[in-house]
Amino acid sequence: MELRGVDFTSRPGQRKPITLARGVLLAPGRVRLDKVEALTDFAAYEAMLAEPGPWIAGFDFPFSFARELIEGQGWPTEWPALMRHMAGLPRQEMAERFRRWCQGRPSGNKLSCRATERAAGSNSSMQWFIPPVAYMLREGAPRLLAAGVDVPGLHRGDPSRVALEAYPAILARAVLGRGKAGSYKHDLPAKQTAEHRAGRERIVAALSEGRHNLGIGLELSASQAAELIDDASGDRLDAVLCMVQAAWAEARREQGFGLPQGFDPLEGWIITA
Repeated sequence: MELRGVDFTSRPGQRKPITLARGVLLAPGRVRLDKVEALTDFAAYEAMLAEPGPWIAGFDFPFSFARELIEGQGWPTEWPALMRHMAGLPRQEMAERFRRWCQGRPSGNKLSCRATERAAGSNSSMQWFIPPVAYMLREGAPRLLAAGVDVPGLHRGDPSRVALEAYPAILARAVLGRGKAGSYKHDLPAKQTAEHRAGRERIVAALSEGRHNLGIGLELSASQAAELIDDASGDRLDAVLCMVQAAWAEARREQGFGLPQGFDPLEGWIITA
């Protein structure tokens, strides 16, 4: 089974590409990293989605919004129709709608959160400021629908190409501790520190030995490990973390990929949350 992990950006380019980790599930509890690729435009991302299976992938962007937000905006309440609507919604209009939504809401509850975001401790999918995960959803999720991949719990597609929402910080926290989830990377070179590098070293070592809550060991070469550690943005490592989360889900394919029973089929769920 081919495994994939995708660290996404809403504006891919040479400087900040979509980062794709490819690997193989060798046995329960053991995966191999084959390579990490840079997808510098959406055409490359779409081509990757169209590649024939079997493969299963974890994507580091939200697949939907909170139900209360969707219903409050009068948007479609079925995921495929919602994604088609989002694909045609300009970014500026999205941002203006979200600003108006936040006005008048109580402090500490400005942004609507999905149940899975509360469970995972992740940002609200309607967050349009840094990190702009709402824009990532707008660019990433509708393309999943257009590619015809299977999105368990949300949309039935090609069962040989499975797309799951992942969140690498969950696995990073399992290694570094919850308060240290962000202490292994930074996009701005001026803010990249020796502590960040030490955090990446700890995560890579834990992955290779399977010393984390998912219990999955990662086979990788010394040069691959060095590339993950040397990438101070953390994009390569995040893609690999998503790939390992996809391996966890694949081991639970017959149990619905480990997704909880009864989660909202409009909101979706983050694997391992």
